[in-house]
Amino acid sequence: MPVLHNRISNETLKARMLAETEPRKTISFYKYFTLVDPQATRDALYKAFEKLNVFGRVYLAREGINAQISVPESNVEALRDLLYGFDPALEGLRLNVALDDDGKSFWVLRMKVRERIVADGIDDPTFNAGDVGEYLKAAEVNAMLDDPDAVFIDMRNHYEYEVGHFENALEIPADTFREQLPKAVEMMQDYKDKKIVMYCTGGIRCEKASAWMKHSGFNKVWHIEGGIIEYARRAREQGLPVRFVGKNFVFDERMGERISEDIIANCHQCGTPCDTHTNCKNDGCHLLFIQCPACAEKFNGCCSELCSEESTLPEEEQRLRRAGRENGNKIFNKSRGRLNTKLGIPDPE
Repeated sequence: MPVLHNRISNETLKARMLAETEPRKTISFYKYFTLVDPQATRDALYKAFEKLNVFGRVYLAREGINAQISVPESNVEALRDLLYGFDPALEGLRLNVALDDDGKSFWVLRMKVRERIVADGIDDPTFNAGDVGEYLKAAEVNAMLDDPDAVFIDMRNHYEYEVGHFENALEIPADTFREQLPKAVEMMQDYKDKKIVMYCTGGIRCEKASAWMKHSGFNKVWHIEGGIIEYARRAREQGLPVRFVGKNFVFDERMGERISEDIIANCHQCGTPCDTHTNCKNDGCHLLFIQCPACAEKFNGCCSELCSEESTLPEEEQRLRRAGRENGNKIFNKSRGRLNTKLGIPDPE
């Protein structure tokens, strides 16, 4: 029986990836469809992806597949052929190719079976995730942005919205997607006659959100085909104005794709304009936050003086300090409250 998971250290794998001479493409894709046996599908895809030297993060569930991967340029077409022929439901699958990409986004292949490919908290047997809102292509998105009867809703987390979003889009003040769904329904009760346009990074969250809004009684619901990534790509190809402002946060080593030159966020430590996310270098913290170069130097890549001081201690003393303490704010922390508390920022009223 072949080993269907990685057994080599991350450090070794990252060094191997960085030493590669062939360029890579970062690609994301998803599909809602019924998987009768997610584990068997996972194992078959793992072996096929290994042969194509694919790295990345892939989640499978009975409701479908969600992937963010990198693949050598010479294997992109083979990957497309593999997916299109793997299951009839994947034929013609849209592959979102990264916009601002050096190919150094992943260095290991991780594939996991989960209860859902997007945790939504929905426990309603009458909900039909396939009854989604209408798709919008790039030109239609721009037209909707100019329509006074349309409301754009950002279905991403606060740290994603903070560095970039569509003009006048509404942020749903919740820390997780499962909390956003009921909150979006609540916030839109006074706008039931409006055209509701939902969007996210690559389309997977807003597609399910559009179905939930329709299930909750909203009749005029759209979502952006392929999310921000596909919108920006098609708008550029077609010579259209790109109406997304700032940076598109992505869940890999890059932590962001530059869409426009606007910097709409600020360093969380000194307040200077900045939209560069980083993780606190203190192994007992790893808080995700925005840090400018000056503060990165001042705090040694850490989120606070305490973490900076702790990160310089001998490893054994660091472990003793962490013992019994709440395990820090993990990478891609979704909680605005915990972020504010850690950085000493008052929560908004």
